[in-house]
Amino acid sequence: MDGTTNEGAAGADRYPPAATTVGPRASLVMSLPLGLLLGALSLLVMLPAAQHLRSLQDGERAQATLHTAGSCMAGHCQVKFEAGGRTVIADLPVGSGGGKQSVGASLAVRYQADDPQVAAREEDVGGGGAAVLAALSGGAALLFLTVAAVAAVFLARQRGSEA
Repeated sequence: MDGTTNEGAAGADRYPPAATTVGPRASLVMSLPLGLLLGALSLLVMLPAAQHLRSLQDGERAQATLHTAGSCMAGHCQVKFEAGGRTVIADLPVGSGGGKQSVGASLAVRYQADDPQVAAREEDVGGGGAAVLAALSGGAALLFLTVAAVAAVFLARQRGSEA
């Protein structure tokens, strides 16, 4: 704090200075799995979720109440509504919005006429939220895969110069 250093102090040479950069091997080991995981999230989860939400655009419309609140974007919300003269409790699909609403909140849903268990909030049937998350995770995947590729090229060049 007073501008002095501990250089020359007893025991100061026992601890090497902290590393400030990550080497190319560590970059490759961290970036490649992270890029693949984010790419899989985008391609295998969020894009199909967006397509599923869009498939309900022409579904039957009903007024519903939020039956179970939770993380709707992860598919942990349920709605309760009347369909074909019976009460249905349906899970909202992955990519749904409305997670900040409390239980009992009124909302409009679209559902498949032949299977009312397949329902989504009317605001979500455009697939926008899931599509945005797919694009964000896909972009992040490309970034991490690019870092991994650059690290791999650097390691290959480094090995070539050593040989």
